[in-house]
Amino acid sequence: MKFLSLLAILLSVLLCPQLTWAKGQTVSLTIPTMDCATCPITIKAALMRVPGVSSAKVSYARREAVVVFDNEKASLDELKKATTDAGYPSFVKMKLD
Repeated sequence: MKFLSLLAILLSVLLCPQLTWAKGQTVSLTIPTMDCATCPITIKAALMRVPGVSSAKVSYARREAVVVFDNEKASLDELKKATTDAGYPSFVKMKLD
């Protein structure tokens, strides 16, 4: 019985044409206007509000944010807009994936 349930799940996943897998990407953003130790809190909150962002690590010392996101739900422009709207313009340093 358990085998049939697993088989049914496997078949539904394989045969479902609209199913897509998330395309995770990691990007490093340079944020040169960070000027205090609390800036990363604001920037991280802004990035985490972007649909598709799964993590954001912001470093004041390096003035950068490393963001992991689903590129089918979010774009680099949306990430840059989020930081800019929070008062911290950013630039793509490098794509890590």
